[in-house]
Amino acid sequence: MDILALSKLGRFRDIVGVLFKYGFDDVAERLQLPGKILIAKTRIAVPEMTTWERLRHTLEELGPTFVKFGQILSLRGDLLPAELIKELEKLQDNVAPVPFEEIMGVLKKALKRPLEEIFSLIDEEPIAAGSLAQVHGAVLKEENMPVALKIKRPDIARVIEIDLQILEGAVPYLSEHLEFARTYDFGNLVKELKRALRRELNFTLEARNMQIISQSLAGEKDAIIPQVYEDYTRSSVLTMDLIEGVKLKDLETEKIEEREQLARIGIRLVVKQVLENGFFHADPHPGNFLIIDGSKVCLLDWGVVGILPSETRYELVELIAAIVEMEAEKVLDILVSLTGANVVEINEKLLLRDILEILHLYHSVTIGRLDLGQLLMDLNNMLRTHHIKLPSDLALMFKAMVTVEGTARKLYPDLDVIAEIEPFINQLGMERWSMSQVWRRFTRQLRLYLKLQSSLPGAIQRIMQKVEQGELDIRFKHENLGGLQKSLDNVSNRLSFSIILGAVIIGSSMIITTGVKPLIFGYPAIGLVGYLISAVLGLIVAFNIFRSRKF
Repeated sequence: MDILALSKLGRFRDIVGVLFKYGFDDVAERLQLPGKILIAKTRIAVPEMTTWERLRHTLEELGPTFVKFGQILSLRGDLLPAELIKELEKLQDNVAPVPFEEIMGVLKKALKRPLEEIFSLIDEEPIAAGSLAQVHGAVLKEENMPVALKIKRPDIARVIEIDLQILEGAVPYLSEHLEFARTYDFGNLVKELKRALRRELNFTLEARNMQIISQSLAGEKDAIIPQVYEDYTRSSVLTMDLIEGVKLKDLETEKIEEREQLARIGIRLVVKQVLENGFFHADPHPGNFLIIDGSKVCLLDWGVVGILPSETRYELVELIAAIVEMEAEKVLDILVSLTGANVVEINEKLLLRDILEILHLYHSVTIGRLDLGQLLMDLNNMLRTHHIKLPSDLALMFKAMVTVEGTARKLYPDLDVIAEIEPFINQLGMERWSMSQVWRRFTRQLRLYLKLQSSLPGAIQRIMQKVEQGELDIRFKHENLGGLQKSLDNVSNRLSFSIILGAVIIGSSMIITTGVKPLIFGYPAIGLVGYLISAVLGLIVAFNIFRSRKF
């Protein structure tokens, strides 16, 4: 869908109006949006805010899709500036609740049974209301169990699909006209948003995530994951245990008695997920921690998770060891392996120098006072400076570790994070070199070798046959020439227009000198018409040149 087709959507006009409202009229100007002059008249003054603050307010006003977009972007510290990430973390998606009758309609449609047969009670007042769903307390009739019902907001899927269409349609224009969109690979960010939002809208996936993590944390007495009731869970309804507690963000740190214990539980909970299980909560911020009886922790909102294969987790352990031992070359090799960076495209000497700078910065710090979160962010910023992108799950892991350490240190500033992580690192190191893992890697490499051995002769033979028969083609693919081609087209069009304009002026001048009738004001009418056409064509050329601002 192109920009002109998008402009016919009422929602699109709303988006452009909000851009003007918060001072992003230059975006609309560069995109050459239809009707922007009329919309600009509705612009209202905004308070003195930074660019990132205005962007946050813009996303909040645009609604759930864009709020979620911002929240997902806030997880990608590897791609965006730290100042923008901090602002995006403030995004709030609390909205007015949907009327009880409407939300019950969604519930009844999803369960396909009369609600009085399933529930003995459903609270009309929601426990929480967000941009995608709202939560109501209820009691299961047959089980006589209090549960929480997470119910999708009516029509939210349609609204999000329209917004996603608009974003996808705008990607080529944003990438062409805005340096920001090219620098931060806006196209891939939109694809990631689309995938994440569609997964978040499917509550059966969230239920599965909760069941997986519940099994892996079964031995943790201080951690609680709500039980899921599969019989009453659908893509638009998630039924789970109702856990009574207080969100960590709503508690005053000074009034928490077991601060050290809670900080250690929080760190251990996330590190165990990342290093031991490789399946982890992607956004463990204080709003997703529920404190129960002052000493236990419940993690909420499992819509977004990260997954790390065992080999990646082994390399992470090597990376930590290399950092501690100040082996810069080894850190470089591991980072290249983890990110899949193309060594041809990076300046290894400059990257090695930046790694050494970070290692020296943290080498003088005692292990107990090491700020692991800041170290990860510094590595993140360094990779971004060198245009090296982290795989999405690895970026989520970085963000999760940074977030949970910040939360834990806020609770208990003297927490020794490395001491909490060390047992998991040692366990993972032993697991990597266990006989079972060594044998598994050996058999995998052997299978690959045998497969290569059987397929290589045939592949070489086919190549040689093509060479002998003169059928071997070498193809060159030119990339990123779209802008050059468009510029050449514009130049050739203007040049052709100018030649025609010049020809009309010369022809009209020759006719004027002949005195051919009919005459107007004593001059040949045909010549005067030619001059008039020349003036119109000249104004069109001048207008296009000034509109493009390329003169």
